[in-house]
Amino acid sequence: MKIEIDTVKGFQDYLPPLSIKRDAVREIIRKNFELHGFLPVETPIVEFDELMRSDNIGEEDEAVSDRFRLKDRAGRNLGLRYEFTFQLARIFKQNPNIKLPFRRYQIGEVFRDEPTGTGRFRQFVQCDADIIGDSSVNGDAECLALISDVLKELGIRAEIKVNSRKLMNSLIESVEISDRKSVMRELDKIDKIGEDMVKLNLKKYADVNQILTLFKLLEKDIDFFMENASDGAEDISLLIEQCKKYGISASFTPYMVRGFGYYTGNIFEVKVEGRTIAAGGRYDKSAGKFVGKEIPAVGISFGLERVTEEARIKVGQIPKLIIISLNKDKESISLAKKLRKEGASCQIFFERAGKALEYANALLISHAIFIGKEEVEKKKFKLKDMKSGDEKYLTEKQLLKMFGK
Repeated sequence: MKIEIDTVKGFQDYLPPLSIKRDAVREIIRKNFELHGFLPVETPIVEFDELMRSDNIGEEDEAVSDRFRLKDRAGRNLGLRYEFTFQLARIFKQNPNIKLPFRRYQIGEVFRDEPTGTGRFRQFVQCDADIIGDSSVNGDAECLALISDVLKELGIRAEIKVNSRKLMNSLIESVEISDRKSVMRELDKIDKIGEDMVKLNLKKYADVNQILTLFKLLEKDIDFFMENASDGAEDISLLIEQCKKYGISASFTPYMVRGFGYYTGNIFEVKVEGRTIAAGGRYDKSAGKFVGKEIPAVGISFGLERVTEEARIKVGQIPKLIIISLNKDKESISLAKKLRKEGASCQIFFERAGKALEYANALLISHAIFIGKEEVEKKKFKLKDMKSGDEKYLTEKQLLKMFGK
């Protein structure tokens, strides 16, 4: 039988230098999560399929319906996690003594059996941060402060958009449209298909006057909704003001809807040139589902792949140095051990110098250190700059200082 030597559609390999950049971005994300006081959590990739079904998590959305389903040897219905948020309800059921507010983060693979395309994969790394047990707008602002700091360190310039599911519900109700969820689904498509097409689609759920009135309302600013005491308006206004204290500019966007399964209050998106790279919001009815009580929660989520694509960071070289042993293996190994102890990534090459230099050029290694009889006798090692071709002799102490931490 002929074997197809290829990756499965929707899955991909990551090789250097992209894999190195991904690791660097992941480390910046992890560092900022912890700087903001979020604690690491790990959960299984495989869960009971019943836990992931729509009757347990709320309204069915694409992420739920696109989950991977499988069975184990005992015939149990299982599935691959398609996100992290739904797992929180199980965690709080199994760990009732978790101290609130609980600030957790998770970075790991999630899976979705969905159509693939540019920038859409069936396996991707999701980065989540959540605050469970804080019902105030402070938690919402903390999530936006976190993502703002992450993007700033990654050199990504973005804009933050905020809205509220409460406000959306109240606006649709005010024009007496009964099918709120279907209307929000259509409004969520404005960026993709345009306002005219959305209005046309809305005729399935409302008459022309209702649609025109709704869109006139959606043109109003947050001050209008505050003056009219619209549900959710105060939460949005407070969030925008709280963000200013962090030096963050967040703007009100009434058309934004986000996911339909569990958001209950403020929602937000982070966009780069119109493309969403991070999103989140408040989901106060999900985390406590299995313990029979409402636990307030808010979170932010983004994919490593999309953020890495936008990141403008200088990535370190691996390895940074190549040590070329000219029949001086013991001395070469000794120097390598000392350099690695000082945090310098290096590799020893035990073959002829010409082949070693060819290898270093292919891997874009910045410097080569030669260790031969002459170097050992002088107690100085020849250092070659692979880019300029310059050579100089340095002591072991000088090398450790130059390439160490």
